Amino acid sequence: MACRINFSLRCSSSDTPRFVPTCHPCKNPTLLLPPFKPHSNPIKLSFSSSRWLRRRRMGFVTVNSHMATEEKPVSEDRMLVFVPPHPLIKHWISVLRNEQTPCPIFRNAMAELGRLLIYEASRDWLPTVAGEIQSPMAIASVEFVDPREPVAIVPILRAGLSLAEHASSILPATKTYHLGVSRDEETLLPTVYLNKLPDKFPAGSRVFVVDPMLATGGTIVAALDLLKERGIDNKQMKVISAVAAPPALQKLSEKFPGLHVYTGIIDPTVNEKGFIIPGLGDAGDRSYGT
Repeated sequence: MACRINFSLRCSSSDTPRFVPTCHPCKNPTLLLPPFKPHSNPIKLSFSSSRWLRRRRMGFVTVNSHMATEEKPVSEDRMLVFVPPHPLIKHWISVLRNEQTPCPIFRNAMAELGRLLIYEASRDWLPTVAGEIQSPMAIASVEFVDPREPVAIVPILRAGLSLAEHASSILPATKTYHLGVSRDEETLLPTVYLNKLPDKFPAGSRVFVVDPMLATGGTIVAALDLLKERGIDNKQMKVISAVAAPPALQKLSEKFPGLHVYTGIIDPTVNEKGFIIPGLGDAGDRSYGT
C-alpha cells in the first residue's frame, strides 16, 4: 500500500533542496523525492514548468502529491532534509552504489562524500569572529571560525568512521566522540556497545552526527537520544548520511522537530531485512572488507 506524501521543497540561495516529509503511518511507506525515480508504482507529481520557474525565482516551491495543499512557510520547528544537488555528490554516490567497487575505493568515496556533505551542513551554522590582520600588502578585515565555540563530530561506528574521515580537514578545532551501535539482524533493534560521549556537552555545542545509512531509523534515533540526555538540543545537532530512506526520516521527523539532515540521496524503500533499496549494501562491510 502506498503512503500519501505531502511535502514542501524550498530552495535557498545555495540551491540546496530542503524537504519536509509529513507521512501518515502505513505498512510500506514510500516517498518520492528528487533525485531518484522508482521503477514501479510511482507517486505522480505534477506542476507546470512556467509556474515552477516563476515561483522558483521567488525562492519557494510547493510540490503536490495526489491533492492540492496550501502553500505555507516551512516552520523552523519541523525537520528539514537537505539533498545538495552537487555533481560530485552524485558521482560519489554512484561509485558507492557499484557492487564492483573495491574496499579501498569504496572507503575513499565515502570519505569524499562526507567531506562534501559536512561542508554543505556547516554553511551558515558555524560561529565566526571578525577582526583585522596585516596582509603582505595592507591591513585586511577578516573572519575566522570562532575556536571558542565547541564543534563536535560523532561518527556512529563503524561505517561512520569512513564518512567522517575528512571532517577535521573541513572543520577547524573539532573534537571527535566515537559511538558504537550495532543492529540485531533479527529484531532490527539497536544496541550501544561503545560510548565515548561526555557526560555533558559544553553549552552552545554544535554536533554533527555521522551515520552513512538511515534505513529503519533505530540506530540514529538511539544516538540522538544519547545526545539529548547530555544537553544537546535538536537544533544544536545535524545528521550527515550517505543514503536515507522514508522510515528513518519519518521517525526523526516525529521525535526531533527542528533537526536538519544532510544526505547524498533519498532511496524509496527498506526491505524486510532493514536494508535500503537500491542503497549500497552494508557500508561497514564494504568500507573495511570484514
